[in-house]
Amino acid sequence: MQSLTHDQYQRLFQLAKAWQRERSDAFKGSPNYNPRLTCDALCFQELLLEEAETAPGRYLAGALVTPVSLSLVLLPGDATAAMPNEEGPCDFMLPSGRYPFMAERIDATQWCWRCELLDDLSDIESLQEASRLAQRLMDKVLAPPA
Repeated sequence: MQSLTHDQYQRLFQLAKAWQRERSDAFKGSPNYNPRLTCDALCFQELLLEEAETAPGRYLAGALVTPVSLSLVLLPGDATAAMPNEEGPCDFMLPSGRYPFMAERIDATQWCWRCELLDDLSDIESLQEASRLAQRLMDKVLAPPA
């Protein structure tokens, strides 16, 4: 696995920071809100997704932990790529199988493809536990089926 660049890490940091800033009130209003968690972009790596239904190309793939959910996230390799106009899910074939992603605006300048996998993290005790969960998730998602 190749290491990410400084610019890629900065982009992931900005993603998590913007997600927290833009959705903080919604998190706190959720019945599944976990005050022990914050937004974090974890376990990202570069993937070439040639079979992507709508948008083949290079992506940063990883997990987004929030105070209410755990999602798979794909960021276009080109940070200036325009958000697609289509509504509805777009299937992406990852090493472990096909996943339905939705294009989501994060803030005025950022967007991503997101596939929510867990919508309740209320029983997670710490950021470290959430990080371990994200690592296990990404190990499964990025591994081909046995």
